[in-house]
Amino acid sequence: MAEGELVGRKSEEDGVELLVLRHPPVNALSTQLLSDLEGHLGQLPASTRCVILTGDGSYFSAGADLKEIASMGLDQAPRVVARGQELFSRLAGFPAPVIAAINGLAVGGGMELALSADLRVAGDTAKLGQPEVNFGLMPAYGGTQRLPRLVGVAKAKELIFTGSMITAAEALRIGLVNKVVSSGQELRAARDLAHTIAARAPRAVRASKHAIDHGLPLSVAEGIREERESFLTEVLSSSDLGEGLAAFIERRPPKFTGA
Repeated sequence: MAEGELVGRKSEEDGVELLVLRHPPVNALSTQLLSDLEGHLGQLPASTRCVILTGDGSYFSAGADLKEIASMGLDQAPRVVARGQELFSRLAGFPAPVIAAINGLAVGGGMELALSADLRVAGDTAKLGQPEVNFGLMPAYGGTQRLPRLVGVAKAKELIFTGSMITAAEALRIGLVNKVVSSGQELRAARDLAHTIAARAPRAVRASKHAIDHGLPLSVAEGIREERESFLTEVLSSSDLGEGLAAFIERRPPKFTGA
């Protein structure tokens, strides 16, 4: 982690990359933190098989830096919002799967950041919510679009309109998070999941993510065409397909290269 940076990066084995928000005390999403996150995201190698995003300390992220926002003129708001939306969309569209390891609070922009991940693992003491209406704001980093697609329109409206917080258990019940583990074990569980994904055929995983993400806004028939295109262009041409079939026949673990 370079001096002054608010996001740390660690490359782990098997092509797993760890990005850590480090802006104490609550990992507020200041303009510098977002800039650092954008920089690291752009530097991740093409060989990346999975990304883990978490917060240092007791918080995943308490959202936007309200003190910084208050010090800005309202004329800066469109630029800040557009930049945050673009960055979170880049994260959501990253070719390899992204896992959010949620420790402590993930609220406001912090929850929207977690929503930009493909999978979410939370500690059992975590709290999540979109409290922007309590401050005269609204979710503006993609929350109004990603949350209803994940938990349903009615539940998303309830959470956004009331600004209420929910527990990790409730987040699991409504499908907001994939797994809840003991507090302090979020990163370990996310690592286990990331390395499981990294052991699978990388091009097949990426093609599956592409087909899901690009097919969801379409009709089923159009989505199936998107699926077929992903299969033909990414999976069928991969040497990992031959390796996977050979390993199955030979009853041994496959050794996928991503080629």
